[in-house]
Amino acid sequence: MAAGSVIGVDLGGTKLLAGALDGELNVHHRAHRMARGLEQAALLEAIVDGVGEAVHAAHGPVHGVGFGIPSLVDCARGTSAHSVHLPLHDVPFREVMAERLGLPVWLDNDATAAMLAEWRLGAAAGARHAVLLTLGTGVGGGLVVEGALVRGARGMAGELGHVVVDPAGPPCGPGCPNRGCLEALASGTALAREALALAGEYPRSALGRALAAGEEVTGALATQLAHEGDPAAVEAVGRIGRWLGVGIAGLANTFDPEVVVVGGGVVAAGDHLLTPAREALARHALPPLGELVRVVPARFGAESGMVGAAALAWEGLLPTGVAPPAAGEDPAARARPAGPPSTALFRGGRA
Repeated sequence: MAAGSVIGVDLGGTKLLAGALDGELNVHHRAHRMARGLEQAALLEAIVDGVGEAVHAAHGPVHGVGFGIPSLVDCARGTSAHSVHLPLHDVPFREVMAERLGLPVWLDNDATAAMLAEWRLGAAAGARHAVLLTLGTGVGGGLVVEGALVRGARGMAGELGHVVVDPAGPPCGPGCPNRGCLEALASGTALAREALALAGEYPRSALGRALAAGEEVTGALATQLAHEGDPAAVEAVGRIGRWLGVGIAGLANTFDPEVVVVGGGVVAAGDHLLTPAREALARHALPPLGELVRVVPARFGAESGMVGAAALAWEGLLPTGVAPPAAGEDPAARARPAGPPSTALFRGGRA
């Protein structure tokens, strides 16, 4: 195993997760910070503080930091061009973080980082055509086509959460001009909205009793109560799952993937989410895609983005010789597990 660590950072619309990961992508420390509602200066300070905690807790020297952020990312310039959820419009993010942290920094979209982790080592390993959806505060997307990560002409491809699936649906976030985006209908935010509505509609349900007791009705609560068998909670998660399946059907028709990986915090709902999604996929995708496309949970769950951000940093470091393989270890095998082809992923553009 290579000596030392890198820091993988998954910055979401609500919170930050920074982990210290060694060369085998084992996690040795996790730092959590809140991100939601912060102004830009406070947000950047919280990021630096969370990364600093992970650096101090890391095993051995820290060689660099990989970031996955919920933004349209200009990979060549290292900038956050636009974010629906955070105040990161036209921010030279890579430069700012490298200066404040005193470490090399690699940057990508958060869902693309998650796709990297699942493609290299997780639920999409071995696939040449794959889609990933991360369901959290919003919905992120990652794509592998013909055995390569897809970033588009400017590094901004894969905003699958902003594909409109119901033009008459609820409005999306303040940074999106649309109604009825997949994000508005199948995110953790959408789950909380549906759970709150059903809690009011069914006051004798566990969701309804929680609301009456003054408890905040969240997506996490709905997930917990669905696992406990509360019918209202099961219905709330099922509604999200059905819209998720409608969105996946459109993606199946567009990309013909072997597998669609579902990650993010909402995937904790398990089959309460994925069974209705698979059923909707079968109904709405063109035959035979509805039966051929597999829909599976992310191997790394809600930590795919953090693991992928660390992989981003380790792969960026390989050409420098900073992260040598252990004795007898094939460096190509470590950096590029069996499945996807060898690619130089992180030098400012597409794989």
